[in-house]
Amino acid sequence: MYYVEGASSYYTEGASGYAREERMTDEVTPVTGTDEAPDGAPRLRADAARNRAKLVTTARDVFTTEGGDVSLESVAKAAGVGIGTLYRHFPSRLDLLEAVYRDEVDVLRETAEKVVPNHPPVEALEIWLTAFVDYAATKRHIFTELVEAVGRESELMTHSREVIYGKAELLVSRAQEAGEIRSDVTSQDVLRLVGGCTMMPNFDREQTQRILRIVMDGLRPQ
Repeated sequence: MYYVEGASSYYTEGASGYAREERMTDEVTPVTGTDEAPDGAPRLRADAARNRAKLVTTARDVFTTEGGDVSLESVAKAAGVGIGTLYRHFPSRLDLLEAVYRDEVDVLRETAEKVVPNHPPVEALEIWLTAFVDYAATKRHIFTELVEAVGRESELMTHSREVIYGKAELLVSRAQEAGEIRSDVTSQDVLRLVGGCTMMPNFDREQTQRILRIVMDGLRPQ
């Protein structure tokens, strides 16, 4: 097991709207392979960490656009690395799927941590739901295979639920307390509503973003 600090990205607001900002490995400290992370896992060298982060990011994109059954060879080719490099970081397909899923959940956690102190409550909620849309689109393609391998009550799934439900409750409650969204909805209502937008065949992110704006309009007090 290798240690890489933080998620590979989070969401920010820019001139063109809300977008995923890739951190890649700029925040990974260049260290030797013998140094240890706090939990005892060896840290990756900076170049190896960049390859690992690129593989996770590429796998997420490939799984979302081409489906969860795409080959690892296709992921390696899209990332511009050899299949040997992929297997050095992810000895099995399950290792890669788990890394992609953990990264998506980490993005949701880190996005919430960044938007809460820096944006009005309803805007923070919308930015976070933008991240949730992409998480849900990725989950759609890899979740069944992942759950069959690790189980719904595994540490991975339990931790993921805690993060997602906890951050959703925080953001929805803040927006309700500010009077910016209606009080007769729950955070799980919002997650189900927005998650449903990604269930359409041939995921179209632009269309989903339009639908998300309609959802946000519907959440505002009447």
